[in-house]
Amino acid sequence: MKRLDRYIAEQVLSAVFVILLIVVGLDLIFEFVDEADDINERYRFTDVLAYLVLRLPSRIYEFLPLSSLVGCLVGLGMLASNSELTVMRAAGISIQRIVMAVMKPAMLLAVLALILGEYVVPKTEQMAQSSRALAQSAGQAMRSQYGVWHREDDQFIHINVVEPNGKIHGVTRYRFNDQRQMVESSFAKSGVYTADGWVLDSVARTMFLEDHTSIQQVEEENWKSGLTPTLLSVIVVDPMDLSITGLWSYSSYLSEQGLDPNQYMLAFWSKVLQPAGIFALVLVAISFIFGPLRSVTVGQRIIAGVIVGLVFKFSQDLLGPASTVIGFTPLLATVIPIVICLFLGLFLLRKAG
Repeated sequence: MKRLDRYIAEQVLSAVFVILLIVVGLDLIFEFVDEADDINERYRFTDVLAYLVLRLPSRIYEFLPLSSLVGCLVGLGMLASNSELTVMRAAGISIQRIVMAVMKPAMLLAVLALILGEYVVPKTEQMAQSSRALAQSAGQAMRSQYGVWHREDDQFIHINVVEPNGKIHGVTRYRFNDQRQMVESSFAKSGVYTADGWVLDSVARTMFLEDHTSIQQVEEENWKSGLTPTLLSVIVVDPMDLSITGLWSYSSYLSEQGLDPNQYMLAFWSKVLQPAGIFALVLVAISFIFGPLRSVTVGQRIIAGVIVGLVFKFSQDLLGPASTVIGFTPLLATVIPIVICLFLGLFLLRKAG
């Protein structure tokens, strides 16, 4: 039985990695075409390649569930087309036994997703965004069109670039009073974090008084803020590219500031439950092979897998914003598609058995 499990795992994993290679490769080509429009004397061809290479783990992580579904359909479909599954069933091997054999490589894929999402993607994605912003600004951060906005107490803060080492560039702060009138704005060329807070360099400050403005220039300023390099490394990238621990800490920070953390909590539950989503999609693929897709061509299986995978992803993407509008929890928005896939897979397997 161990040899049979190994054989099934090899067929499934090889198909998954081939599908993953194709999907990620196409996505990188489309992204390269999009980035090519921004190539100039500052943002060069080599900068684009470096940016795409750094984004590779993020793309693998994003497309792993879809590739698991389609790859499982293709791998098991090849076994079915060669009548190998029929021979297994004739030898007395039950569908449940075959399901367990397929779930073993699915577990490896789930572990791979967790490792990528928690330890690799957050670092490479921050490096990718920071390197692109610095390259496009040619070292002059105020010329960058990228950056992040954040609100803290009575201040609205924009930071152009956050480097992986915690250094920040192009820090613009707007402070408002209780009547929502701007009372102060400032721009700092750069800043570094110390034990006493941020030290900003080359600060230009404008004070808006009742009948005039006052402009000040200082070489250095100490800035007390709840933002730390760890939190900045969170907000500089997309929520889905953050670690589970980073999402949880930043969601708590937003709650303390009286801001809505639902976007980050949705990403948190999506990452926590992604292994369950992979298992659910693989179960659907297995049920299709023993059920409605038992005797169709490989092309038809791929099309069916892509449709199911896209419906699964779009349903999660739609339920996320709906959870904010309607008022149910982000956890429920993430769980509903997974539960539907699990019930669908179990229903079709029971019907096939």
